[in-house]
Amino acid sequence: MLKTVWLTEKKNIDLGTVMLLGGFDGLHVGHRALVSRAKQCGLPIGIMTIVGGKEKSLFTFAEREEIFRQAGVNFVLELPFSEIKDLSPEQFLQLLQQEFSPKLFVCGEDFRFGKNAEGTPEKIKQATQVCVEVQPLLEVEGEKVSARSIKTLLQEGELSKANALLSHSFFLKGEVIKDRQIGRTMGFPTANIVYPNEKFPLKKGVYETRVTVNGQTYKGITNYGARPTFDDETVLTETHLDGFDGNLYGETLQVEFLGFLRDIRRFESAKQLKEQLTKDIQAVRNND
Repeated sequence: MLKTVWLTEKKNIDLGTVMLLGGFDGLHVGHRALVSRAKQCGLPIGIMTIVGGKEKSLFTFAEREEIFRQAGVNFVLELPFSEIKDLSPEQFLQLLQQEFSPKLFVCGEDFRFGKNAEGTPEKIKQATQVCVEVQPLLEVEGEKVSARSIKTLLQEGELSKANALLSHSFFLKGEVIKDRQIGRTMGFPTANIVYPNEKFPLKKGVYETRVTVNGQTYKGITNYGARPTFDDETVLTETHLDGFDGNLYGETLQVEFLGFLRDIRRFESAKQLKEQLTKDIQAVRNND
């Protein structure tokens, strides 16, 4: 079901809005140029986001809300893919006009919408009285900035490049669950979060991460994947927060992935694993 979520104080949209058109699986550097343009209008800013599509999303809907809120977007229109895939371009535009009284549409030049992706920015101009501003696509090193390009980098473990295109760190937000507590017995207690099924998976491995708890930021190491040393194939994110002492069970954390450290491998013993984890955390400490 179509749903509008207000991220900031609700405003009178009858006076008009600026609608950002696109899939908006988060906000990469190209998207942020659209947001900047929208802010110049002094009207409530709305953004579209599609859920339940064919491909997994970079961020869950809750994570996207956080990204949009921090960017200064006022409301988000959540569009279930199953409900919009068969709408004609005209039906889709009618829906936006009836619900949000747009004064301006802002989109990238590659924006397509409606059944069979028949809608184009030019069709918006022909079918409505609403102004349309089409922004040129942003390229980095000769390649178009897109969710697809960011996903490719995540699959390759290229976090620094992916984060540069996102303009912030790729992150996971979730509730800490109680697991086997093996890390605690080795002197490396971890905050474990189930990686959401709908979220695009980055490369399995051990990462340098950062977590903020109660206003304090901690460097960390995160294992994303299975735990072969202990014959456990369950895929989790296990994060050791360097210098943290406390109980995080039931807390919601945001784990920011900064860089790929190494592949996951089976160690012959818990002692060998502990020795490697000691090297991992020392490497993270040395990265300022």
